[in-house]
Amino acid sequence: MLTCDNAVLVVVDVQGKLARLMHEAEDLFDRVARLVRGAAVLEVPVIATEQNPAGLGPTVDEIRPLLPAEAIPKTAFSCCGEAAFVAALEAAGRRQVLLAGIETHVCVYQTARDLLARGYEVHVVADAVSSRSVRNRDIGLTKIQAAGAEVTSVETALFEMLAVAEGPRFKEILKIVK
Repeated sequence: MLTCDNAVLVVVDVQGKLARLMHEAEDLFDRVARLVRGAAVLEVPVIATEQNPAGLGPTVDEIRPLLPAEAIPKTAFSCCGEAAFVAALEAAGRRQVLLAGIETHVCVYQTARDLLARGYEVHVVADAVSSRSVRNRDIGLTKIQAAGAEVTSVETALFEMLAVAEGPRFKEILKIVK
């Protein structure tokens, strides 16, 4: 079960023109933004990455202003292939990783696989990941589950970390998911 004090959100490569080519791109941006806003309310650290930002561009405007820090540039498909990402993840001191971003069958899948190999508990947010085609998204989610990760949704993850239906954080999360 996800907990606020043990989770970290990783937003993988939601950037540039490639992000706009994703299946249901606008819905993806909305759900990732909700997840990032929810993480802020729940005080869950957020780490974002950008695949070759010089070539693909920065994180999309719908998400970039919500991020608490600059995205970590990378060239490896797996975020774990970038030393700065590994250092940021270790510095967060959390063992549960929520994954959102693109593309499900490439960078998200390879990151999930590598995180699992490093002993992390991985939760992929199915409604906050995408690929250019539904087929590749579904293949990615299937491979991620087969590797041992959990599949969740934005609302499930936020309410799981919230744990109770009371208080100011509950009210803020309700505003985000509605």
